[in-house]
Amino acid sequence: MFRRRRPLLRAAVVGGGAYMAGKHVARNSAEQQQQEQYQDQRIGDLEQQQQQAPPQPAPAPAATPAAAASSPMVDQLNQLATLHQQGVLTDDEFTAAKAKLFGT
Repeated sequence: MFRRRRPLLRAAVVGGGAYMAGKHVARNSAEQQQQEQYQDQRIGDLEQQQQQAPPQPAPAPAATPAAAASSPMVDQLNQLATLHQQGVLTDDEFTAAKAKLFGT
């Protein structure tokens, strides 16, 4: 009589394990889908904000006597700093360009 129950018990254990594994996979899939929806919503919100925001006018350069007397090296250095701040130049590229400008 006990021999008959063992295959049933084994089938129940295997089936229960498969059920739990499937449930775990489904839960992870649902969480991932929620995260993707949240990210899509955030991206959409940011895009909408960018479209609604009026373009920022560039600040007008102040006409000062020091600006008129600036050297070409200072102008190039300011241009490099601007490119670095905008993310066009990496830290290493910025450092190399400065070194080249100063001749070191």
